[in-house]
Amino acid sequence: MMERHPDRPAQHPPANPRRLRHPALRAVLRSAALAVALAAVSVPGTAAAAAIEQLREFASGTKAARGSFSQQQVRASGRSGENVSGTFAFSRPGRFRWEVALPYEQLIVTDGERLHFYDKDLKQVTVRRVGDAIAATPAAILFGSNDLDASFVLKEAGSADGLEWLEAVPKQKDSGFDRIRIGFRGGLPEAMEVRDAFGQTTRFAFSKIERNPSLDAGLFRFTAPKGVDVVQ
Repeated sequence: MMERHPDRPAQHPPANPRRLRHPALRAVLRSAALAVALAAVSVPGTAAAAAIEQLREFASGTKAARGSFSQQQVRASGRSGENVSGTFAFSRPGRFRWEVALPYEQLIVTDGERLHFYDKDLKQVTVRRVGDAIAATPAAILFGSNDLDASFVLKEAGSADGLEWLEAVPKQKDSGFDRIRIGFRGGLPEAMEVRDAFGQTTRFAFSKIERNPSLDAGLFRFTAPKGVDVVQ
């Protein structure tokens, strides 16, 4: 049996890839990937635009991005989990890298065909095919194609904290989450909240965003280090 790391909560990915439950992975894929991501200069003319308009312009005008994120899970009871932070990068369609740096090191990376979830402390990488599973996830809104209406029902959610908010509800009933809320400012997503089917909410904040940088294709490839267990 695998021993729990003494300084970390029991949120590691199980051996069966169908049961991946770590908050970072849930947020990027079902939870997603990550997810979620961004761009780094204001889109002209969108500073006061409604959130859905800003989302559409972001999706169509941002082919790649990189930046930093912070993340926190809030349980259905209202109790907050630990703060997680790191960096991300994405290149449309479907390639992204979500790297947790604190309080421990984990990496989620996909080349659009295979997704790798690497836990450095556990010396384990879980590999799964992406396929169409990403189409109706939080990751798809910011990492995927521009066909948002095929997978989500979008509606404006008003202004709060200086951001214009929208709500996206998945059309697929077994998507694993109930809704996504995204807050925009000046054409960029600065915050995202993902509520899953168990009433838990994962909150993200994004910063240091670069929009459409030149990204090395190697960012989206993964080779397991020597001595790491590979679970498929």
